[in-house]
Amino acid sequence: MTSTSGHMGFVGVSTAESSIMRIFPVWADLLGLPTRHLEGHDLPMDASIQAYRELVTEIAADPGHLGALVTTHKVRLHAAAADLFDDLDDFARACGEISSISKRDGQLLGHAKDPLTARLALEEFWPGDGFSSVRDAVVLGAGGAGLALTWALAERSDAPRRIVVTDTSAERLEHLAQVHATRGTPGDLLDLRVASAETTATVLASAAPGSLVVNASGLGKDRPGSPVPDGAAFPEGGSVWEFNYRGSLEFLAQAQAQEETRALTVVDGWRYFIHGWTQVIGEVFGVPMTPELVAELSRAAHEAR
Repeated sequence: MTSTSGHMGFVGVSTAESSIMRIFPVWADLLGLPTRHLEGHDLPMDASIQAYRELVTEIAADPGHLGALVTTHKVRLHAAAADLFDDLDDFARACGEISSISKRDGQLLGHAKDPLTARLALEEFWPGDGFSSVRDAVVLGAGGAGLALTWALAERSDAPRRIVVTDTSAERLEHLAQVHATRGTPGDLLDLRVASAETTATVLASAAPGSLVVNASGLGKDRPGSPVPDGAAFPEGGSVWEFNYRGSLEFLAQAQAQEETRALTVVDGWRYFIHGWTQVIGEVFGVPMTPELVAELSRAAHEAR
């Protein structure tokens, strides 16, 4: 039976509202984890550097704190506290984000799981030949989630015609460009634009039929709103992916309103959520997450949700 020794952490903005608070104890029992306790660490979106450093120091010093998943704060936590980790994985160093905190042999380890999470979730609804260099990927948001998805897209043998990324922050766009330059992504694959209502509407209007459009902005979850202005049309026959599964979800509602008229495939963030959590739990507790095990955990999560 699972004990209550220690706890795992969840770093976010409003962690108590997440379904994982109900799901984690169920998963802990199925996996035989050493704890059923998931502790939320809520930080505001404009948290100070000191707040991030204090949290990482607290996790490192507490032997009962077994590790943590980080959402929303992944890039800012890396920028503020990367030096406090004994080691970071290749994705964390390259992408400048930390989404998983774990401990191994007395060392504090940071990982960026989002490129893997994004790829696993994308492959569930997007075919292997879905781009064929004629369809676009439009990623609305250049933060940690958007950066990770663009990394996964650039890794595909079936490349998009172009990867269009919009963000209200020129600084985040520049960081994304630097990461891809280091990776060796062809410069003509990326089309980076500072977001505005007019720019986003233009980007969607110019996207090829059948393109992929993703809300990686955080709007509709941590803050109300959508990166897409009212009245803008999604690409005919395209797939629209909302990274969020909870919140006000305005972007998802916009896509659903056009689902029939524009022949859209509309996908919410539930499977992204499942893959994100199972990958981090696997890292923290040393559990290999096979497809069969993830499927079992997914069924249990659906029932607990």
